[in-house]
Amino acid sequence: MNDYWEKDIETISRTALEELQLASLRSTIAQAARSTFYHEMFDRHGISAEGISSLDDLRSIPFTTKEDLRKNYPYGMSAIPLRECVRLHSSSGTTGNPTVVLHSQRDIDDWANQVARCMYMVGIRNEDVFQNTSGYGMFTGGLGFQYGAELLGALTVPAAAGNTKRQIKFIRDFGATCLHIIPSYATRLAEVMYEEGVDPRRDTKLRVICIGAEPHSEEQRKRIEQLLGVKAYNCFGMSEMNGPGVAFECTEQNGLHIWEDYVIAEIIDPDTLLPVPDGEQGELVLTTLRREAMPLIRYRTRDLTCIIPGDCPCGRTHRRIARFRGRSDDMIILKGVNLFPIQIETILMQFRELGSNYLITLETVGNSDEMLIEVELSDLFTDDYAELQALAREITRRLRDELLLTPRLRLVARGSLPVQEGKAVRVKDLRKLI
Repeated sequence: MNDYWEKDIETISRTALEELQLASLRSTIAQAARSTFYHEMFDRHGISAEGISSLDDLRSIPFTTKEDLRKNYPYGMSAIPLRECVRLHSSSGTTGNPTVVLHSQRDIDDWANQVARCMYMVGIRNEDVFQNTSGYGMFTGGLGFQYGAELLGALTVPAAAGNTKRQIKFIRDFGATCLHIIPSYATRLAEVMYEEGVDPRRDTKLRVICIGAEPHSEEQRKRIEQLLGVKAYNCFGMSEMNGPGVAFECTEQNGLHIWEDYVIAEIIDPDTLLPVPDGEQGELVLTTLRREAMPLIRYRTRDLTCIIPGDCPCGRTHRRIARFRGRSDDMIILKGVNLFPIQIETILMQFRELGSNYLITLETVGNSDEMLIEVELSDLFTDDYAELQALAREITRRLRDELLLTPRLRLVARGSLPVQEGKAVRVKDLRKLI
């Protein structure tokens, strides 16, 4: 679908895009210097907008981290007077000060445009009915998609999170054709539909869903598509970069286009902090290019991905990033092996006999750390004990081959594990309690 929301910018030549980025970077450095945090940093390191002669000069600037935002809570990162700010979002702050992000009206307008560009790219139009199942308030997922959908001209249903039976009623009564939904909740929504005798293909008009906010495997996406009878497109965003809309899949579904007129993306080795070549996995680092209220320079996202080499058949020239493997701070180290929860999900979702809900528990047994994986069975599985044992052996073998260690596996009845209507909690680390 070579159809564009902003064709001139989406198909801009790389040379012109880099010239635009350089001009925007100089403006961003000048704007950031108005904040207390960056003013002091730039003074220490001799950084100025005039000193930026190429995009490579960005690498001479120190990284910004989530801890910097927490230390400068609440307004130390602001580059404009508070009277010129119109919105504040923040994290929960369960482990200390929350991170606060401020927005001017232009920031909000740019954010809406980014999200509208993403939605248009996957075929959502003003004739659609868009239902948003994400939380509103301090969480950016709800409002980001709300304003993007409104700018696009779609009829929006701000259903917010939770209350699954009401979600289903709204989908059917209002003729929702598109959803924004967390992957783990998408499978939960489908399960309740089938429990209520609702066939998503026959009894709803759903055709496109936008999924994000938590890491998920390609296998999980395919399962969601099968359950709901839709096309599911991966969305990336984070509150520090406004929220959803930073990057999005096109209909080719071969990576997420990261909108380089709004951000500069780098991939670094999280240990050496040096750049890695395209195609090599590392940590995503982002620099905002149009943010007025709170520019961020070289922000370490902790998300692990890579730049996908080559051009996209869709015609968009903005580079693509791969599906996230996880976060560097989500990595599990067990018996000297480094692994990520998404590796486990990738294996589990390949078995039709398994449901979508699982839990990884890390615990100390005797003097050894062990991993227990509990996963629910699907309705497709019978009660045959021999078949159950054979299934468990095959899953364990596949997990061992992928993880290079042997976890304990427990297959449990559907509905046995806790269900979250927000982001799924997939890992419970009890080793910290011992």
